[in-house]
Amino acid sequence: MSQTLKIERMTYGADAIAHDADGKVVFVQGAVAGDVVDAQIVESGSSFSRAVVNSIVEPSPQRVASKCPYAEICGGCPWASLSHESQLLAKRANVVDALVRIGHMDPRDAETLVDPCESPSPAWGYRNKVELAFERKGRRATLGMHAVAASDGAPAVVKVDECLLLDKRYKRMVRSVSGALGYLAGSHNIALERVGIRTSSRPRDVEIALWTSPGAFPRTQAAKVLHDATKATSVVRVLSKGPKKARKVSGVEVLSGRGHWRERLGDNTMMLSAPSFFQVNTAGAERLLQLVIEGLSPQEDDEAMDLYCGAGTFTLPLAERCAWVSAVESYGPAVRDLRRNLDSAQLGNVEPIGGDAGREFPDTEADIIVVDPPRAGLAADVVNKLSEQPARAIAYVSCDPATLARDLARFAHHGTFAPTHITPVDLFPQTYHVETVCLLTHKG
Repeated sequence: MSQTLKIERMTYGADAIAHDADGKVVFVQGAVAGDVVDAQIVESGSSFSRAVVNSIVEPSPQRVASKCPYAEICGGCPWASLSHESQLLAKRANVVDALVRIGHMDPRDAETLVDPCESPSPAWGYRNKVELAFERKGRRATLGMHAVAASDGAPAVVKVDECLLLDKRYKRMVRSVSGALGYLAGSHNIALERVGIRTSSRPRDVEIALWTSPGAFPRTQAAKVLHDATKATSVVRVLSKGPKKARKVSGVEVLSGRGHWRERLGDNTMMLSAPSFFQVNTAGAERLLQLVIEGLSPQEDDEAMDLYCGAGTFTLPLAERCAWVSAVESYGPAVRDLRRNLDSAQLGNVEPIGGDAGREFPDTEADIIVVDPPRAGLAADVVNKLSEQPARAIAYVSCDPATLARDLARFAHHGTFAPTHITPVDLFPQTYHVETVCLLTHKG
């Protein structure tokens, strides 16, 4: 069944939102805000339906021609047909909506708190990392991007020649890596879980990370074909095992080169192993760092706390400005990278603490605090412990407006810290994702 729908707004997701003639919400794939579309209903529930666009009846003024020829079939840039200016407005609106709907904040307060969405990088060619998916059918192996929707026997992986989201100096790296590994996988009948490509703008490092299960592997051949194809500064094999949704890294093998990747962030050169997290947008990461430092205004006699600190994105600049930093991280590879980065920067005023932020919460009274949790946000017990701190301010760096809103409601319940402003930062142009920096100050 098809319907003519007027698209109202973008949602926090790949779809846009419309209402049908009966007032029911319809999530529409392939549309942008302002479009009038002929859409095919593919799922009808009691409270909402899902649809895909058959045709654009009347294009929105916000619609643009995507620069990426794979945008309609690859899941990497679902907002590529929405103008970048409209993307920024939609991302800010989604943050405000989450604060009101999930955080139960007064709409006027939410509008006042949230700044315009900042855009620190180009809209294309901003990524320092892409991941390739792997698919095997018989002896034929395909590497590429995940398809938007793989069904009815359609391929789950889209073969692409280049990724326009990757730094333009390396945009053809995808083709080089795909070709080399496609040949290797076919001739040696190997299986890959995924392949990471990391490129840096200033040290000009290129790292290829092959994620596989433990077992026999043509290490020498893999190192040679990838070096010949890419001149990578590092080729590693990441060994992972366990259930598909909960696989854990059991080791990293260096096949060639340095065995780690470097990127310049502010005044520091970060060294990271393949399993460690680093923001995919370096210019965006630098803006997050500026917002955190400006918001907290570290003083030389301050004691700082950095929870979910990773390899030290905020830890290092805090240590350069404060008397002491307690840095907590649960992921083993990131803790090792943190120690290495501290040694390289010759910073001895940091206590790296390995473990869960709740269980290993520092036994100290901090003056300033940074929290940069994963998408799940802060655990309730961490909010409880933070709310007992005498710190003058907390900088909460969030990658999910929904969990940020939930956590701000928890802080409001305790009544110790209150948000003073929230800045959305567009680290992920052409997608619905948005990073935010929320500054909370002590109410005492």
